[in-house]
Amino acid sequence: MFPEYRHLITQLKAENAHFAALFQRHNALDQEIQNREAGIVPSSGNEVEVLKKEKLHLKDKLYGMLRAADGKNGG
Repeated sequence: MFPEYRHLITQLKAENAHFAALFQRHNALDQEIQNREAGIVPSSGNEVEVLKKEKLHLKDKLYGMLRAADGKNGG
């Protein structure tokens, strides 16, 4: 996710607890979605869609935080 911000993601995960928590939740949702789509975890299609929407919302928040931090870092 966001390879152009790889260094900044590492920095923010270390320095910003809120960013780190959102990033961790995004990754956990990604894994849960994969498990449900693969049939490892039983699920309805509706449950997967709800998880995907939450994941997308988190991704948007993370991107906004990265853009704001990148502006502060002169990027």
